Amino acid sequence: MKKTALYDKHVSLGAKIVPFAGFEMPVQYSGVTEEHFAVREKAGLFDVSHMGQFFIEGAGSKELLQYVTTNNVDALENGKAQYSCLPNENGGIVDDLIVYKMEDDKYFVVVNASNIDKDWDHISKYNTFGAKMTNASDEMSLLAVQGPKATEILQKLTETNLSEIPYYHFTVGSVAGVSEVIISNTGYTGSGGFEIYFKNESAEKLWDAIIEAGAEGGIIPCGLASRDTLRLEKGFCLYGNDIDDTTSPIEAGLGWITKFDKDFVSKETFAKQKEEGVTRKLVGFELTDKGVPRHDYPVVDTEGNVIGKVTSGTQSPMKKVGLGLAYVDKPHFKLGSEIFIQVRNKNIPAKVVKAPFV
Repeated sequence: MKKTALYDKHVSLGAKIVPFAGFEMPVQYSGVTEEHFAVREKAGLFDVSHMGQFFIEGAGSKELLQYVTTNNVDALENGKAQYSCLPNENGGIVDDLIVYKMEDDKYFVVVNASNIDKDWDHISKYNTFGAKMTNASDEMSLLAVQGPKATEILQKLTETNLSEIPYYHFTVGSVAGVSEVIISNTGYTGSGGFEIYFKNESAEKLWDAIIEAGAEGGIIPCGLASRDTLRLEKGFCLYGNDIDDTTSPIEAGLGWITKFDKDFVSKETFAKQKEEGVTRKLVGFELTDKGVPRHDYPVVDTEGNVIGKVTSGTQSPMKKVGLGLAYVDKPHFKLGSEIFIQVRNKNIPAKVVKAPFV
């Protein structure tokens, strides 16, 4: 198992460590609910250094990314980031990712930890454009400072004016005396904040500086469990659960990152799905009775026929109800449809609702 540069820090703080995507990662510190509310109301600090980072640069870099991703790279200007996905040849998704335009002919790509090698091989396969590719995953760390107080906490540590960085934009600056930090107004919690990328050797220094700067603001260390409940309340997809090699971006509600004014892998398949409609869709649902939905629980109709399955589910800390995401067959995926989630052989009634849940 791999370890992030902050592994010893997590152990010293008493974090519960679990294997995740090939890494020993902190799943929780003080508890999922406490960490969840800290991020919604104050601030939380996540070590997400297991994520993968590639640099794609030089002549042909834009053309390569334009062909292997669904979103339109032409929409990026220097200092702007873009959520996108890598489609495979069968109309599925290799991974979802964020593409950062550092400068003309230089891009920074952030991918999921479990897919680093797979994504690298997939992009490399299509690199007939002469782009220079560098896998910096083992050399870089990533901290996410998330929550309504995240900006004021991080602002104490940098001369960069964070209020001038719009959502899904970034800059490169110094944080706590560490130079060449990518400071990005992005995150996976839906509570605002920043993600910062830097060399591994600065990990402990930056972690300690952020915790100290955020002490009076109520910042606490957070693990992967609260990261999951936070993203699920906002309806954000998790690769391996809600999207994978067998799901299309059109089925997953990611038509907004699938742009047809360019050529890309599986374009014809997705265009046909958009035009003709799909037979199943990823939908949000809330239970109307007590129960906690979990990954892979069957979704059934009033007669008990299986019409789908849960891909992500939890008891929402904010709403105090069971909710989640599920692929549901037509016509049951319409908003307001009554469906049932099979929880331990009991069919719990639920309603199809629009995400985000909170």
